[in-house]
Amino acid sequence: MQEASIEEAARAIENADALLIGAGAGMGVDSGLPDFRGSDGFWRAYPPFQGRTFAQVANAGTFAEDPGQAWGFYGHRLNLYRDTVPHEGFQIIRRLIQKFSRDHFVYTSNVDGQFQKAGFDEERLVECHGSLHHLQCAPRCGSIEIWSAHGIEIEVDRETFRARGPLPTCPACGGMARPNVLMFGDFAWNPRRTSAQETNYQKWLARVSRGRVVAIEFGAGTAIPTVRYECQRRSNKLIRVNPRDFQVPEGAISLRMTALDALRAIEERLTNCSL
Repeated sequence: MQEASIEEAARAIENADALLIGAGAGMGVDSGLPDFRGSDGFWRAYPPFQGRTFAQVANAGTFAEDPGQAWGFYGHRLNLYRDTVPHEGFQIIRRLIQKFSRDHFVYTSNVDGQFQKAGFDEERLVECHGSLHHLQCAPRCGSIEIWSAHGIEIEVDRETFRARGPLPTCPACGGMARPNVLMFGDFAWNPRRTSAQETNYQKWLARVSRGRVVAIEFGAGTAIPTVRYECQRRSNKLIRVNPRDFQVPEGAISLRMTALDALRAIEERLTNCSL
């Protein structure tokens, strides 16, 4: 247990004027979600894709080349995210925000919708890679921009991870629908929804710029370091929670723990100790 670092993190949160909550794939591990770390981790989650990388499967071109396989992969993930209960750490974050009346914003690369499911305000959140809970027209017909995936059911063969039955289509043109997620090799992603979130985020940053912004970053890896960079450059103090990619710049706090373990330790320190 990193007692000194936990105490320093707790003190930083207590003294913050605003909290930036960053989250990568590691944030969902405590809820039982895979983080696809390395090819072995990806293959454990999806054995039929052995020999192919995550980038090869989570690729926009797959929707044109093999839509049944593409929707099998993304449909399975959509079903998984719908069934997953966010771990206790999400509620600990909310309790810390309420306890200290901290202004806050969430910046996440996750497409799972777990923050919304845990009760976080949709207007205080950026999903920089989009969301699996929203769809767009694959050929970008332009008649309809982005719509909710609510009510869309994808049946997936668990042996092959191929979608069964009719695949989702655009309600305007009847063409193929796809998740509103930024994939690898993706020139057709519709960024409109994320851009609106970014606008809210920029307004928030302007509002809190004169105060002490503390960033708490959970499970953001180095392979695609968008969340790591954002938390580093937007904060006066960085708390990086990561059991593997735990390296931090000078002056930052590193907690080599899972998100849930770190949040439990921080909350206990704030509850039981006088800082």
